[in-house]
Amino acid sequence: MEERVPNSYNRQANGNNFLYNLLGAEKIKVVKGGSDMAQEMSRLAEEAASNGRKPYIIPGGGSNEIGALGYVACAQEISAQTFDEDTYIDHVVTASGSGGTHAGLMVGFIGNNAQVDVTGINVSRPNETQVPLIHELAQKTAQFLQLPCNISLDDVQCYDTYVGGGYSIPTDGMKEAVQMLARTEGILLDQVYTGKAMAGLIDLVRQGKFKTTDNVLFIHTGGSPSLYADTQLFHEDYFTLKE
Repeated sequence: MEERVPNSYNRQANGNNFLYNLLGAEKIKVVKGGSDMAQEMSRLAEEAASNGRKPYIIPGGGSNEIGALGYVACAQEISAQTFDEDTYIDHVVTASGSGGTHAGLMVGFIGNNAQVDVTGINVSRPNETQVPLIHELAQKTAQFLQLPCNISLDDVQCYDTYVGGGYSIPTDGMKEAVQMLARTEGILLDQVYTGKAMAGLIDLVRQGKFKTTDNVLFIHTGGSPSLYADTQLFHEDYFTLKE
């Protein structure tokens, strides 16, 4: 018997929808763009619970205290590698979105007593909402790990001038950064997270925010396959040689 798929779900869709199909997801619920995702997930969880299931809600980006543990471990690994190689990292720069990466790195370095500044380049929100979001998640993560540390709002470093028009909306700086890294380093960034984060890092370097003697580490969080969904962003300048 042929499986019936709701009209709102396109089996030919690319990106995550393709991966859902490839990985064998049995039930996929599609909601309208702009929906309150937390509310929609809570409603589906209640429906599943009423049917005798045991739902677990994963927040956007997996950014809760459990999800942030991945980047706590990342900070631990960085600390171990730099120790083994007898080197030192002064600053870590990363994309700051739903918060799991940024908060996890902060807690990881604090928990390892590593004096490393973590700088987040906002990709979706202004600092007035992003800083409290990161602060709250960092506190929850530290408490979950039972770390005896006090993380203050002042410990959260964010730059919100590279967001542009909003989440996933392209900026000229992002396009420059993606092209620059591809052509000079053979490293592919994505247009939503790492592209904007690298645009921020490049601009901060140009502004002299870091000392020439500083060791700055950029965290590449992946996502480069999404470039293929917006190739037109880079076609315009592809054959243009800049002086």
